[in-house]
Amino acid sequence: MSANPLLGTWRLKSYTVIAATGEQSAPFGGHPAGYLSYAADGRMQVIGTAGERVAPRGDDVAGAEQAALYNTMFAYAGRYSVEAGKVTHHVEVSWNESWNGTDQVRFYEVTGDTLTLTTGIVDPASGAVDRYVVVWEKAGGPR
Repeated sequence: MSANPLLGTWRLKSYTVIAATGEQSAPFGGHPAGYLSYAADGRMQVIGTAGERVAPRGDDVAGAEQAALYNTMFAYAGRYSVEAGKVTHHVEVSWNESWNGTDQVRFYEVTGDTLTLTTGIVDPASGAVDRYVVVWEKAGGPR
């Protein structure tokens, strides 16, 4: 059995959406932040945020500020399974309650210290499949 190329912790470098029309966007801006970890025990966890988030004005976050923070992040954890070029995240807990209990399939490519995950997601407005490309770099020791 070959070694799992996903093991370890990865730092978020870019988050790009490529629409079915070919138009590209970076919904988390040019400098997103986050980490993705795959453990040898078959568990994974991920959190990502937009790079240009605005800090709330106080400790009691509600309304538009709360919605803006929620809409500029993703986070989930659970078990994972790996096949050649494909990893499936079996979501157990998530920032988006509708993901709990789902399988999130990602296609992966590891080149040196770079991990690229891609997936297709149906755009509810157009019904077309948009391609999400998320690039991670191997996280070293303390920064």
